[in-house]
Amino acid sequence: MRKVFSFILSILLVVSIAGVVAAKEKVKVKQITGDVAAVDAAAKSLTVKGKKAEVVISTDEKTVVKAAKEKKSLSDVKVGDKVTVKYSEVDGKNIAKSIEIKPSKTEKKGAEPAKPAKK
Repeated sequence: MRKVFSFILSILLVVSIAGVVAAKEKVKVKQITGDVAAVDAAAKSLTVKGKKAEVVISTDEKTVVKAAKEKKSLSDVKVGDKVTVKYSEVDGKNIAKSIEIKPSKTEKKGAEPAKPAKK
């Protein structure tokens, strides 16, 4: 009986240590807001120029792309768009969790483009 108890206690100790190690490896989510400098649809990636640096971010099948609460895709992201990207580093690559395309200033105000003056 004592051996069985020691064996079970050893197993519980190993499982608890494994849980602590797994908790330390939690993926930290980062965020960058800036202008899209490049989009590579073939490589499923985009480059975002933030205030401090340019960051190359890859996408996968789990990446959510949205614009004004509408679901979009990477092909809807254009160079010059202002975006907010939440991403995490996995195996040395920045993988996007979500990409939010911000409306341009004219879209935000609901203003129409300027019309030519009448003569």
